Amino acid sequence: MFKKDSPVLYKKSCAVIQDFDGDKIIVKFQVAPATPTGKKAQYATQKVREKDIISLNAETCGSIEKLLSFTDESIDSQIRETYELLVSDESTASAPVTFSDLTELLRGSTKSEESWFIYSSLCASLEFSLNEEELKNGTISFIPRNQTEIESIKQKKYEKEHEAEIHSAFIARLKERKLNLPDDAKFMNEVENVAFCRAEKSKVMVEAGVTQSPEKAHQLLIDTGIWDITKNPYPTRYGLSMVSAKEGLGTPPEEERLEVPETAYAIDNEWSADPDDAVAFDGKYLWVHIADPACYVKPDSSIDKVARDKGTTLYLPEGAVRMLAEESLADYALGLQEKSRALSFRLLLREDNSIEECKIFKTFVNVKRLTYQKATELRDTPELKPLFEIARKNIERRMRSGATNIDLPEIHMSVAPETKKVSISPLVRYEADSMVCEMMLLAGEGAAYFAFNNKIPFPYVSQEAPDVPKEVIPGLAGQFKLLRCMHKRSVGVTPAMHSGLGIAVYSQVTSPLRRYSDLIAHQQLRAYLNGEKLIDKDTMLERISQGDAASIAARKASRLSETHWKLLYLIQNPEWTGNAVCIDHKDEGDLFMIPSLAMQTVIPGLAGIELNQEIQVSARNIDIPTQKVEFIKVQS
Repeated sequence: MFKKDSPVLYKKSCAVIQDFDGDKIIVKFQVAPATPTGKKAQYATQKVREKDIISLNAETCGSIEKLLSFTDESIDSQIRETYELLVSDESTASAPVTFSDLTELLRGSTKSEESWFIYSSLCASLEFSLNEEELKNGTISFIPRNQTEIESIKQKKYEKEHEAEIHSAFIARLKERKLNLPDDAKFMNEVENVAFCRAEKSKVMVEAGVTQSPEKAHQLLIDTGIWDITKNPYPTRYGLSMVSAKEGLGTPPEEERLEVPETAYAIDNEWSADPDDAVAFDGKYLWVHIADPACYVKPDSSIDKVARDKGTTLYLPEGAVRMLAEESLADYALGLQEKSRALSFRLLLREDNSIEECKIFKTFVNVKRLTYQKATELRDTPELKPLFEIARKNIERRMRSGATNIDLPEIHMSVAPETKKVSISPLVRYEADSMVCEMMLLAGEGAAYFAFNNKIPFPYVSQEAPDVPKEVIPGLAGQFKLLRCMHKRSVGVTPAMHSGLGIAVYSQVTSPLRRYSDLIAHQQLRAYLNGEKLIDKDTMLERISQGDAASIAARKASRLSETHWKLLYLIQNPEWTGNAVCIDHKDEGDLFMIPSLAMQTVIPGLAGIELNQEIQVSARNIDIPTQKVEFIKVQS
């Protein structure tokens, strides 16, 4: 029961009960203290509910002025002695202690006018922290801090009091590139922000005399040991998450599916972990089976929005950052279960390999996984031979329609998680690579025709005709020339010719586990098959654009990341030499392709070099932050 003139807490401030008015309590509290210029303290009164205040002491204290003016210089030592009494092991905090028990330990018998002084002294002490949770319940208690917490508070207090001095000493160390780590790391956050392109300016870099740019910030972080030289900043620079999608797809829903009796073959690289397509020929129809995550991922659901924001699975030498949760692969990738759920494209082909009919089914499929190498070895078997023949005819058909085939060197690169050791090997192309590619093109073409004929708003992929010269020299130089002639592809809701592929109407539908445009295409096809509402053209275009923008950023980050790890490979292998093929002549020098690295470089000062001529080169002056490297001709 509250008494008149007794001290209470009101909004964590000192107050005194002045009177009672029915079920309300009138309290007096200070709103402004006295000033050194002579201005008097100001007070106010307020009617409050009983639950809005907490008793500091049940006895009367007189006035608010008397309560606020009380002081005792011995309180700090008394608090320390009480803390030592309560805490036997200073590495471990004790249980909460009520305010009334603490005041008794501190002072023995306590007068009411001392209560606010003791309370505020405990709140300000190093040894105790106010129990905020209990305060919400109307009880005042304090928790003894452990020694680690106390030392941390002391350190922060010291740093605040000596901020200018500490900062000046840090800048001096930074100029010499001799930081005290890990303590100095906290001062380098703004430098990291510049290196990650989260900020354009850094006061620390200015004070250290370093030019403000992402590359200079990157070098500074390496020089000071904040970053290891292997640190890859490019995904973060492009605003990409380095964490795969978290929300799992859950168990696929039960629904009617066609049982496809023929075994289909999921053919991929030996390191592939997310097989999402499989192919088969039943003697009449070509079947292209595609993973079916859209059976679970509904348009504009939380999973769909995350996939749209990512745009694509980000493949990096150090690992994959997946558009859909990694844990979902077991249920949705093909060939990882006894039977795989798929969205299947059944194609009836004419003699010239053009598509006469495309039908789409929700299916159960028996899938067998093969590597490209193994499938190539089995190309003459009854199961696979028809697929290779269909692929050959399709290449011929597309080439007659003006398709441009570009073949440039590719590599496979991986990074050991612990050692960051980079491994690079040539990507061997087998005949099965080309076969699978043609099957996927046929599925994309069939899906596009199906969508167009059924008036389904759909993500069509097109490309303007390249400006190919009449004569193209053979070899890598000719392939590079063709590449330079190609226009960027476009994704939209209006079908148009994909001239680069030689396909009149085309859409990508074969990678819904790792490409958002493919996922949204599957959502539309399934909605049509189920008689459900389709996404309208405007919404479709908006979502396609958002997903495509994210995938473009992912491609840029992936390309720069690959260069980053290639340069580290050269640093890790200082004796490296390799062949370089001249692919173009430029004003600043000859442009070379290094097939074993899949890298291009300009080498100035060489005389009489012809296109497609090979020379042997070595690397020097490798600069990780600027991604610059100087390749020089090895003297024979």
